[in-house]
Amino acid sequence: MSAQPPLHGVRVVEVGNFMAVPFCGMQLADLGADVVKVENPRGGDLMRGTGPFLDGESSNFVRLNRNKRSVALDLKADAGKTIFRRLADRADVVIENLRPGTMDSLGLGYASLSAERPALIYLAATGFGQEGPYAQMAGLDIIAQGMSGLMSITGEPDAPPVKVGVPIADLTCALYATIAVLAALRARDRDGRGQFIDVSLLESAVSFAVWEAGRYFATGTVASPTGSAHQAIAPYQAVRASDGWFTFGANSQAHWLRCCALFGLEGLDADERFHTNEARLAHRAELIAAIEAVTTTRPVEHWTRVLSNAGIPSGPIRRFDRVFNDPHLAQRGFFTDVPHETLGLVRQIGSPMRMSATPVRIERAGPRLGVDTAAVLRELGVSDDDAAALAHSGVAVPA
Repeated sequence: MSAQPPLHGVRVVEVGNFMAVPFCGMQLADLGADVVKVENPRGGDLMRGTGPFLDGESSNFVRLNRNKRSVALDLKADAGKTIFRRLADRADVVIENLRPGTMDSLGLGYASLSAERPALIYLAATGFGQEGPYAQMAGLDIIAQGMSGLMSITGEPDAPPVKVGVPIADLTCALYATIAVLAALRARDRDGRGQFIDVSLLESAVSFAVWEAGRYFATGTVASPTGSAHQAIAPYQAVRASDGWFTFGANSQAHWLRCCALFGLEGLDADERFHTNEARLAHRAELIAAIEAVTTTRPVEHWTRVLSNAGIPSGPIRRFDRVFNDPHLAQRGFFTDVPHETLGLVRQIGSPMRMSATPVRIERAGPRLGVDTAAVLRELGVSDDDAAALAHSGVAVPA
């Protein structure tokens, strides 16, 4: 008999759109929580409208919302609010990423729900937090990336600003949300009380500025873009080979001296411009030019093998078609196929959380809109006749 996942028995109600809270809900569901995703009967989570589409289902949605159950409820209708309250009353956690005050205006915010269930943990993820001058601004990942400073250091020097390639503010906020929910569950085990959790895209993104804060608070120096190069170590970046690019990092003086020998550049270790890390940073352009004069003579595979064999961290720069067919990830079973109600098997990115005693579960692709409404209503004690009446009124759409 296999062990139950760590959050087995934890009940989560999600009111999420697009990325931050749905990604948090996915982590909790992977860890074994029963995540009931409450969606508007008229269209559901806005992610459902993003392509590419597979037989009418969003490919993005079915991967981002795996292991969840979908319930379609109109939270503006009295009957929908009543059902939501019954869901929340049986839940351990409610997570939502609506604009601050939206759930309160519906009578479904933390103050109202916790009055009936003090043990409830309620997480709200927003662009800028629950209070402050920016609180009511619409929050998107790219806005948070820009306002957090991340876009000011991403890209090449003297080039137009670019964002991180993935929605890093959304995803980081989701992971902080997950950590906070787990911590709140642990605190409730200890103290018996629930609590309100406020996480934001902006603060999540700013929290990544570890090197930049260290420099600014110590010296007043403002960081700027350095391409793939490290802010404080050289050489530590992408360099050219004869057939592409690879990365390597000489993150100690011993590594640097070893690199000089491997590249046949023994003379550089005595050059005053490159003798110390600080000197190498100050003369990084000349340093990389000297290194690339050598690395462009051989292919990526040669250099990554030579460097790795010498204990120097190194790896190729790959496109996602290579990543999604990587033999190392395949051997570790990181990609897995799970069933969907109409699409058959759907390939999923696995979970990085590998737990020996209580493994995560990836069992089901993101559900069709409202497909679990009838089952969840029955669990709440709603009769089939009442469920049918709710469906007829547009409050809920049982499947």
